[in-house]
Amino acid sequence: MSTDQAARPSEFPPQQQEPPGLTTEMTPTPDHGEESYRGSGRLTGMRTLITGGDSGIGRAVALAFAREGADVAITYLPEEQDDADATMRLVRDAGRHGAAYAADLRSHDACVEVVTRAVAELGGLDVLVNNAGFQMAREGGIESIDPERLDRVIKTNLYALFWMTQEAVKHLKRGGCVINNSSIQAYDPSVSLLDYASTKAAINNATVNLAAELGPRGIRVNAVAPGPVWTPLQPATQPPEKVAKFGQDTPLGRAGQPAEVAPAFVFLASPRDASYVSGTVLGVTGGKPVF
Repeated sequence: MSTDQAARPSEFPPQQQEPPGLTTEMTPTPDHGEESYRGSGRLTGMRTLITGGDSGIGRAVALAFAREGADVAITYLPEEQDDADATMRLVRDAGRHGAAYAADLRSHDACVEVVTRAVAELGGLDVLVNNAGFQMAREGGIESIDPERLDRVIKTNLYALFWMTQEAVKHLKRGGCVINNSSIQAYDPSVSLLDYASTKAAINNATVNLAAELGPRGIRVNAVAPGPVWTPLQPATQPPEKVAKFGQDTPLGRAGQPAEVAPAFVFLASPRDASYVSGTVLGVTGGKPVF
């Protein structure tokens, strides 16, 4: 798919999947930068771990990191095996070492194990990307949020971020960094995403707090706040009629593609370009305000 705005869809065919959703079942297939992203050595030799790196923004970040010279480990849910395999092919085609771990990060033990395995396999860790997330917007309002849904959303989006970061900072050296995936929902929440939006606001707070705590150790902490981005999570958690108009409420009038978000993560991970950037939430929202 072209990177020209004119080639990017403003409407999608109505479609629905069951969570967590798969890339191959989406129409159109998201653009992760397969044909467009060109690296320039900004992350050469860095060891990176990306949660939820099998698809969507996670896959785009994995591809971009690899083409910038980084080795890449990802996590994914067991039912996302095909997507994880596709991401690993992109990493290895870029000439970098790739590792993928099936893990449900709602478990503290799983988070510890993933970081331990990544450090051993990559020979260390320089960048942690807390990207894995879950939402459910097919039913709206506070009364629709049952205990199981609330538990899944908060543990996936927030508990895992804390547990992954707790373990990763044992290995991050001066110059390392943590990048969290926030959302426009932290600033402009949808009624049907009350639980999800709350976790994203909490992630912004945690990002600023962690930047203050870890700054004296030379570890930077930042976040990216995407707007509506075309990933498997959308048809897997939104009703078909909302999918058809997804992203049209942005000033740019369309949803973003994962390839348009990944460069923000590359910038924040780069010790050359972002060496004095910490405690920042960088919006990639199609024009929606982040403040």
